[in-house]
Amino acid sequence: MSDSAGEDVPKSGNWPVDPQDDVAVSKDRIWIDGCFDFSHHGHAGAMLQARRLGKQLIVGVHSDQDILDNKGPTVMTLAERGSVSAVDACRWSTSSIPHAPYVTSLPWISHYGCYYVVHGDDITSDSSGEDCYRFVKAAHRFLVVKRTPGISTTDLVGRMLLCTRNHFIKSLTRTLSGDQGPGSAEERGDAAKEMSQRIRDYASNETGLQPGALVLSWTQSGSAPEDSVGTQEAGSYTLMVDGVRPKPGQRIVYVDGGFDLFSSGHIEFLHQVAKAEEALARRTGWYDDDPVRKRRLAENNGNDYGPAYVVAGIHDDEVINHWKGVNYPIMNIFERGLCVLQCRYINSVIFSAPFTPSKAYLTNLPFGQPHAVYHGPTTFMPLTYDPYVAAKDLGVYREIGDHDFQNVNAGEIVQRILRSRQMYEERQKKKGEKAAGEEAVRRREHMEEEAAALVKERAANR
Repeated sequence: MSDSAGEDVPKSGNWPVDPQDDVAVSKDRIWIDGCFDFSHHGHAGAMLQARRLGKQLIVGVHSDQDILDNKGPTVMTLAERGSVSAVDACRWSTSSIPHAPYVTSLPWISHYGCYYVVHGDDITSDSSGEDCYRFVKAAHRFLVVKRTPGISTTDLVGRMLLCTRNHFIKSLTRTLSGDQGPGSAEERGDAAKEMSQRIRDYASNETGLQPGALVLSWTQSGSAPEDSVGTQEAGSYTLMVDGVRPKPGQRIVYVDGGFDLFSSGHIEFLHQVAKAEEALARRTGWYDDDPVRKRRLAENNGNDYGPAYVVAGIHDDEVINHWKGVNYPIMNIFERGLCVLQCRYINSVIFSAPFTPSKAYLTNLPFGQPHAVYHGPTTFMPLTYDPYVAAKDLGVYREIGDHDFQNVNAGEIVQRILRSRQMYEERQKKKGEKAAGEEAVRRREHMEEEAAALVKERAANR
């Protein structure tokens, strides 16, 4: 059987994910689809707006081949983009549907019980130049949401190829107060208001309508070198967005990082942290009948809650560039923070967290000393010392072992772009973006070599 788009419609038993039988169509069940190449905050913003229009959000993810045939090469594989990683990790996603047709199909959305399809206010075309949403538009089942300005996969690829640094933010707190950034005082003020509102929006819970993640910023009380092991820096915290705080019995878990290009490597690390805490909770009786009953009675809504409260510290642009060089981070701290905020495995975010979490810092967290500080496999951050000495001394350091996506990081993504530069150049041209050219690529390669040499020099001088 085929639909009006000429796509084969699977029979029962052949749909990519359950349910195999048709679901009753509801206007509370919303469909959104796309490539979702890189899990940047523009994708999350579209999903947030879509989720607010209903009670469930079904996310269709196109296959690598369909995207290649219609748009150009993907940077990330389907497993990295979709049901294994990025889309399913979004707080507002109910479920993901891999291999969703590139031209949105009425039988597909109806099978999964969705009445409306949501997309941004930009035009998406297939390989023949026709509107990908023409069939759902004709059926009056299409809703438009505002496209997130200033971010796209095309823009990020351009930053990599052209080695630009004008996206860096020197001080997020000063930028959010309108005291720093490009433009006039009025323009900076307007940008600050928009950025602050977006942080509040991304901190919402799974409905997109209620408070969710608690957001803080950290400021050190004095200057300290980035590679100082012994610095006892408690610093101070500023509440940016109030949210759900730790509940009785929850373990406080701390993770930190740059989270640049918030890839499947980061997401799977956070997923493994959640799984480790779940396993510990099961061993210690968290899910026994009596504790569950008591927690539900204590909650006004009668629901239970998880065993861990995960706090993610995010490093400043300057800190990351100190260690990685070139034009890393590819995403600035605001963009990276939004990516982390939308992740379902996170309960709180601390912007501008120190690269070295000292004993003073860890013991003075607003939630109290963490029960665990997790670190995962690192293949890209060129360290010359151990930043987790304090966590080890406190007896709270934990490691996440190897996993399928451990090598997927910002450096790997940049290398994928460079290896297939000509294909991405064509994709950039179709989008009206400036091509990088051979000179820009050589410049990036030279900067990468300089950064590698600096790492060796640091190591030799320690």
